[in-house]
Amino acid sequence: MAHAYTPYCPTFSYLGRHCYFLTFVTHDRRRVFTSADVVELVWAQILRAAEKHSFSVIAYCFMPDHLHLVVEGLSDDSNLKSFAKLAKQHAGYYYARAHPGAKLWQHGTNDHIIRDHVDLLDRVRYVLNNPVAAGLKPRPEDYPFQGSQRFSIRALNAWRPDEFHRKHQEASGCPNDASQPWLKSER
Repeated sequence: MAHAYTPYCPTFSYLGRHCYFLTFVTHDRRRVFTSADVVELVWAQILRAAEKHSFSVIAYCFMPDHLHLVVEGLSDDSNLKSFAKLAKQHAGYYYARAHPGAKLWQHGTNDHIIRDHVDLLDRVRYVLNNPVAAGLKPRPEDYPFQGSQRFSIRALNAWRPDEFHRKHQEASGCPNDASQPWLKSER
């Protein structure tokens, strides 16, 4: 069966303490994330869904026509499919209330299961540098619609793959244990 979007991996449960890179695309690729009001409205619903499903947002970036998220499950019951569905549903609902007749999201979610520390760093850097790559700003820190629920942009930009890997080479899976010093919040 052909899918209009990337289907979830059939051999992975999407439950538990894992990290993911997600992309939500706006309906018809409309440029809706260009004002602080819309970004704040949607960000509040992303956080609401994250809290309900025990996720933390390591990094996010609202590009004009899509949203990138790097998230981690904080419990064995964290369910990515439920989180993504609720986040899009709530954000879409409140967006439609503020903009009658407007649809916020394209159907589906693009996801990537983050496999290790280097992959996590690559995805965070991709998210932070997306506005620069798109020519929107000369430096990541100049872009107003990105950040983290737990870290400062400065802290995220300071992560170095070689130091990160060397310090935590014995860790397995997603580097998402809040007890590990390299993932302590700086907010």
